[in-house]
Amino acid sequence: MTKTHDVKTVVLRKNIDEEEAMEIVNQKKTKPFKSLLSRPKQEQVHVHSLKLNHECILMVSGKYVADYYRKATHSISVNYNIRDVVLGGGLFPVRSKSGFAKALSGKRGKNKIDLKLEEHVFIEEEDELTFDHHGHEIKFPFKINSKTVENYPKRILEQNQQNVKKPEITYDKAIEKLQLQLKKPAETDIRDLTDEFVLREITEVYIPIFEARLIGPKKKVELLRIDAVRKKAL
Repeated sequence: MTKTHDVKTVVLRKNIDEEEAMEIVNQKKTKPFKSLLSRPKQEQVHVHSLKLNHECILMVSGKYVADYYRKATHSISVNYNIRDVVLGGGLFPVRSKSGFAKALSGKRGKNKIDLKLEEHVFIEEEDELTFDHHGHEIKFPFKINSKTVENYPKRILEQNQQNVKKPEITYDKAIEKLQLQLKKPAETDIRDLTDEFVLREITEVYIPIFEARLIGPKKKVELLRIDAVRKKAL
């Protein structure tokens, strides 16, 4: 059975309109056709179409908590004339020294005792992962605040639903990747492990992207994408 998740939807505001996007396209349109030996002239590249897409960046955040006991050894220093220590009903002898260690510390050098015991460990880790439209991990490059987001995100996506690109990675897969990152590598000699992953939030952030379809020499077709938030070619 497929899990259902509460998902927050955010749409970032455009900082350029279609006319400004077309200006950038006309400035950059020869670049996709560039090779090591040649670059077509401006008049050799035709802008066939320009459309606005909304591409999703998926963000997942959560917390991992764990509580367990693990075996450990702690060393303490004692006086030279101590042979062993009694602790909790156990007898702990001094660590034997090599000839070199004895010569280095002298007759009255400190002795070492290794205490084999258990540690009660508590872990609490929080993090967030961000995935681009294709499901690759990225660093989120935008600011999200009242000035940068649309007030009615779902309405905008519904109006442009033919050009909305949903995330290619599933929510469950994104959550699994976050869990793996938060969980520490498994330790040996542990007991009474109690652990839990708590999902904090799933957010779909839709980025307005102008996509130009270009036709160049020999009718070769290329795409040029313009980030409408940062006003630059991608």
